[in-house]
Amino acid sequence: MSANIPITADNAGHYRWGEECDGWHLVRTPELSVILERMPPGTSEVRHYHEHARQFFFVLEGELTIEIADKKFALRAEEGIEVAPTVPHQILNHGSRDARFLVVSQPPSHSDRVI
Repeated sequence: MSANIPITADNAGHYRWGEECDGWHLVRTPELSVILERMPPGTSEVRHYHEHARQFFFVLEGELTIEIADKKFALRAEEGIEVAPTVPHQILNHGSRDARFLVVSQPPSHSDRVI
């Protein structure tokens, strides 16, 4: 997408992950990734880390639990947290409704994931 065109989930590149989760690439460059994600209640991501990518998770709606190393953090709307490279982490939705959140990665994390 061009930087001069407003981007939404309706016109962004979409992908599915896990069994029921969605992601939309809002920014996808070699230097930066911004993804809007949706996780239904009861879903989770596989615990993993990134060798190079630094990530920031920011909740827009709902609640999200993130495990970073051996600590759990409960995030609500308008709360976020940073995850440094090489630190194991996992996101989970223990809430009763969809969680919608942004994942900002620098550099992009998709080819940098280690399970």
